[in-house]
Amino acid sequence: MASSTATTNKATSHLHSQALKLGMSADTFTMNHLLIYYSRCGHLQSALKVFDEMPHRNLVSWTAMVSASTRNGAPDLGFRLFVSMIRSGFCPSEFALATMLTACRSMAHAFKLLIGLSLHAIAVKDGLDGNPFVGTSLLLMYAKHGRIAAAECAFVHISSKDLTCWNAMLEGYILNGFGYHATRTVLLMHRSGLAPDHYTYISAVKACSISREWHLGRQLHALVIHNMFESDTSVMNSLVDMYFRAGHKETAVGVFHKIRQKDTISWNSVISGFAHDEDEGAVFGYLIDMSRTGCKPNEVTFSVLLRLSGAKENASSGLQIFALVYRNGYTGNVLVANAVINMLSRFGLLDRAYGFFCSLTFRNIVTWNEMIAGYGLFSRSEDALRLFRSLVCFGERPDEFTYSAVLSAFQEAQGVRDHEQVHAIILKQGFASCQFVSTSLIKANAAAFRSVQSSLKIIEDADMMDVVSSGVIMSAFLKHGLNDEVLFLFNLFRRDSTNKPDEFILATVLNACANDALIRHCRCIHSLVLKTGHEKHFCVASAVVDAYAKCGEITSAENAFSAVSSATDDAILYNTMLTAYANHGLIHEALSLYEEMAKAQLNPTPATFVAVLSACSHLGLVEQGNLLFSSMLSAYGIHPARANYTCLVDLLARKGLLDEAKCVIDTMPFQPWPAVWRSLVNGCRIHGNKQLGVVAAEQILRMAPGSDGAYVSLSNAYADDGEWQSAEETRNRMVQNQVQKVQGYSRIEI
Repeated sequence: MASSTATTNKATSHLHSQALKLGMSADTFTMNHLLIYYSRCGHLQSALKVFDEMPHRNLVSWTAMVSASTRNGAPDLGFRLFVSMIRSGFCPSEFALATMLTACRSMAHAFKLLIGLSLHAIAVKDGLDGNPFVGTSLLLMYAKHGRIAAAECAFVHISSKDLTCWNAMLEGYILNGFGYHATRTVLLMHRSGLAPDHYTYISAVKACSISREWHLGRQLHALVIHNMFESDTSVMNSLVDMYFRAGHKETAVGVFHKIRQKDTISWNSVISGFAHDEDEGAVFGYLIDMSRTGCKPNEVTFSVLLRLSGAKENASSGLQIFALVYRNGYTGNVLVANAVINMLSRFGLLDRAYGFFCSLTFRNIVTWNEMIAGYGLFSRSEDALRLFRSLVCFGERPDEFTYSAVLSAFQEAQGVRDHEQVHAIILKQGFASCQFVSTSLIKANAAAFRSVQSSLKIIEDADMMDVVSSGVIMSAFLKHGLNDEVLFLFNLFRRDSTNKPDEFILATVLNACANDALIRHCRCIHSLVLKTGHEKHFCVASAVVDAYAKCGEITSAENAFSAVSSATDDAILYNTMLTAYANHGLIHEALSLYEEMAKAQLNPTPATFVAVLSACSHLGLVEQGNLLFSSMLSAYGIHPARANYTCLVDLLARKGLLDEAKCVIDTMPFQPWPAVWRSLVNGCRIHGNKQLGVVAAEQILRMAPGSDGAYVSLSNAYADDGEWQSAEETRNRMVQNQVQKVQGYSRIEI
């Protein structure tokens, strides 16, 4: 193939030299053909040389040169030639106008939209705006700039709309996320009797994915079969993607297997579909099948695999994929590089992520955002702000995701001044009205100030008090223990009769009622849940059960659970009821419910075993507790979490099996933490093992020097053994370290 191209180029050069020898350089017709040929072969410099040497140029010469520039990646040069053409007295043809309108979409010029408007004015002046070629280019130019209303006007003014015009309008709607308008356009095309081509079907299926019109998508699939487009790989790829987005994995896989000639996009579609559900086994299975067919992964494949590994926190597979990326030479690709930074950040390897970030020769705004967001994941606000300042110094313009990433680093009441500075920049740059930024600002504001008034001021500046913003601010205050503020905001939200709380707001308010044991408020919210029809939503149902249980109304919790348990198979709801039973000392009821859960073949979670092991601990059922703990991995494939190990240590320590409890702490796959040592301390005190109790208490003080409970437990251990001097020294250490015992208190709702 390369040999054939070289031969053709040599022949063209020979013809060019012969034309010059014969004195045909003055022949405009011949030179125009040379211009067109050099343009199509990608030889822009040769075309420019011919153009500069032409003694006479006509409209074709100028149009060919404008087309050559834009076709070969030099749209700014094409624009300068277009202006020179007009100044030379030539009226642009529809081809020159259409070419320049297309070039406007890829120009580096800051005023490319203004240039597009000027070209539109020329088209109107010359009566070319109704030309299908120019009109299609016009509407796509406006659509690329987000001006969908202007695109619609350009479409209306096209005199005779062919299939290309309709397809262009479809593409414009899809580019801007107007799914409903796109599906309506598809129906109008169908009624007008236009025979769709494969571009129509691809756009139509994408429109169904955007608007979530799955029924229409299935009808389009039927038309694809009826009109024999199943052999078109691109159409089938779009169907695979649509079915995955609809959650119909089996249908998507069925369509995928019907693709006769699978390309890289086909494999990426099915891999992305399973990656969305974090089905790691299926993803890597299809990756192996892809390599067996000889189809090589590209930057999209590696990006999906890296982000999946980061989401699953599977460092081993993530680093293996990174090695594969390096081997295939994709580390310099910005899409893959962004995914690498995301993956390393999620693993907590922030220094490695930053080192990789610094090694990149090219970065876009997403690259900066990924690195800043990585610091935000671990609340490293100083590093996030330092990188944000570097971004501005490098001349990059932050977008809404940048500000959200920076704000995510403010998780605690620290760096208040820095928070205020970021807020000021957001106001100055005009991002305060962006809902995405405002919600992030509210979250950071709750951590920094914990004030309703300042959060309400943000909402006022953004001119929004919708369901999303209200839910975010309530959730932020709940996270920081501001339960009264949650209820205040909920009442403020309810004052507007147009606002209807969704399931997340209702669950948040119920959690606030549970935290403060507000039984009257809990009953009022429950009645609202029933009124709005959210009682069977697993999130709300679990919150209702939990709220009643924490308010001491275990009977009401049981009734709420019974009302929805038969209609759902959600493990979270069962976990909530199990925890309620365990906390209320209803051990037999908890174990009975666990057996019901097993009979219903519901997959338990680590939280399930926390509740059941706690129940076994209260009854002293060591053997049954050990069996349940072992069954987590053997029967259900669940790796025990930290809370599960804490429950097991508590179970053994309460029964007096202190050496076994200490052995569990020494052999578990986690570094010990204060809570697990505290369980051992309590067991040592109950069974009088002062030596081991002192060791455990000292471990707590080493990890948490401000723990008042550890000092008290250690002092009591010495006192119980008659070592009053050691007990007094422990109390003095507590005073020297300025640690005060937190006073216990009770509260009731009046």
